[in-house]
Amino acid sequence: MKFAIKTVAASVMLVSAGAAFAQKGETVKIAWMDPLSGLMAAVGTNQLKSFQFLAEEFNKKNAAGVKFEIIGIDNKLSPQETSSALRSAIDQGVRYVVQGNGSGPALAIIDALEKHNARNPGKEVLYLNYAAVDPDLTNSKCSYWHFRLDADTSMKMEALTTYMKDIPEVKKVYLINQNYAHGHQVSKYAKEMLKRKRADVQVVGDDLHPLAQVRDFAPYIAKIKASGADSVITGNWGSDLALLIKAANDAGLNNVNFFTYYGSVTGTPTAMGSAAAGRVYMVAYAHMNLPGPLNQIVVDYKKKFNDDMYTGAVYHAYSMLSEAFVKAKTTDPVKVAAVLEGMKFKSFNGEVEMRKTDHQLQQGLFISKWEKAGGKNPLDSESTGYTFVPVKYYEPYVASTPTSCQMKRPS
Repeated sequence: MKFAIKTVAASVMLVSAGAAFAQKGETVKIAWMDPLSGLMAAVGTNQLKSFQFLAEEFNKKNAAGVKFEIIGIDNKLSPQETSSALRSAIDQGVRYVVQGNGSGPALAIIDALEKHNARNPGKEVLYLNYAAVDPDLTNSKCSYWHFRLDADTSMKMEALTTYMKDIPEVKKVYLINQNYAHGHQVSKYAKEMLKRKRADVQVVGDDLHPLAQVRDFAPYIAKIKASGADSVITGNWGSDLALLIKAANDAGLNNVNFFTYYGSVTGTPTAMGSAAAGRVYMVAYAHMNLPGPLNQIVVDYKKKFNDDMYTGAVYHAYSMLSEAFVKAKTTDPVKVAAVLEGMKFKSFNGEVEMRKTDHQLQQGLFISKWEKAGGKNPLDSESTGYTFVPVKYYEPYVASTPTSCQMKRPS
């Protein structure tokens, strides 16, 4: 609580004044492209507000002296709409793009920028991925123009299964995930890692359902109940997790633990409420009550919007870019990308590193448990009186997974 916004700004003012203001007063346009319509609109709206809110804070003071301007575009969670949005953004002079919801749209951006940047030297565009976590994006599909600020699906599963292997009560696991790249990868890595770490654990179900289309998860909950599972692993997010948890509560499925990736995302805390206390876990690079520079931002965001700021990678984006602009002495994406490769910087969760080989951020991960807010964890989610309380922290090397990326760098 004692960390003020001015402390946040100060944390990125560690470079000499001479180099720091090479771009002073320059406006850096950032195109935000994620859903503002459909079942995932609430998630997109929250994240757009997060980018706009933090732009205001960093504009007050940042190491490079630049001004950030956010251009929000609804991509309707569609790769095709994303490609159109990207063309529109580039026409508006945008040189930086951020996106996070859905690996299909992420891949569309990567493919489009590979072509655009090759054909338009001097007008290159850089993509900061704050939440699309399909491992292929930094492996077989890796791109020089793509930098991921979230931990990928395999990294989170590495931490989650490392935690689960030490819980003797975990014997029968049910997998339920969205039927797209991320969901498939959650299923794949859960089975592989559980087999390696706890060969005695049975996978008693493995369901994939349409992304952002299911409105009633009761049939899925009935299958979980019938399977005898004691644990559920799910990479679901947004309405797909909120409605899944609601159906579990409605069915009285109170003897099963849920191990999630996105338990704090819009709608899910309200769906969990007191009924899910003590039996929903989350793996993430942050939690709501994490001490440090993000804490006051979370408090101020809540005061302004009566909403939770749960996408900490937004902070990564601004602090990383600000520092890179200073080191590159320019906002030119080509030179900034060269600085970002291998760059280490202080963020809200300690020192993090943008791995040069694949542009995947290496960072520590927390396992947290849904419990009553209070004591060292006073901030609650969605005014429920409950919050995710950290129960385990893993250093970056624990969750780091190898890459097969063969990076093609511009000549």
